[in-house]
Amino acid sequence: MPAGSDRSLPSLPHTWRPLGVRIAVVGFGLTLVVVCAAAWFGFDDSIRERFSLLQRGTVLLFGAGAAACGWALARARVTAEPDGLVVVNGFRTRRLAWEEVLAVHLTEGAPWATLDLADGTTMSAMAFQGSDGRRAIDGVRAVRALLDREPRER
Repeated sequence: MPAGSDRSLPSLPHTWRPLGVRIAVVGFGLTLVVVCAAAWFGFDDSIRERFSLLQRGTVLLFGAGAAACGWALARARVTAEPDGLVVVNGFRTRRLAWEEVLAVHLTEGAPWATLDLADGTTMSAMAFQGSDGRRAIDGVRAVRALLDREPRER
């Protein structure tokens, strides 16, 4: 089969990212910042003065922690390259050769897809969020199609 003749296969490199999670992180993050800022500036000066430096620092630390968690969720992705898959979950990146990945599954009700690896373990692929519905299913199908290709076609 000539290269590029199968329209169901994406051209490489190709990256999949979750949509719903990214929208939620940005939407809820901005909402939280706006509400907290409005509350802070809505306080009288006398009330703002009651907050110690440690209390202010604690609130900022919690905000930074929430931002770090949101960043980790929003950066999830799976990239198919000619030599394998690059899976980014949170702050960890793993490069897998095509031979290392046996299958990809997104079962109904699962939060995200899982990859079956040749060493007998499984690995989450958070780029395919179950909440993304058809988008995630299509992404999993595309990765399956790439896994089913002959090694010389990659």
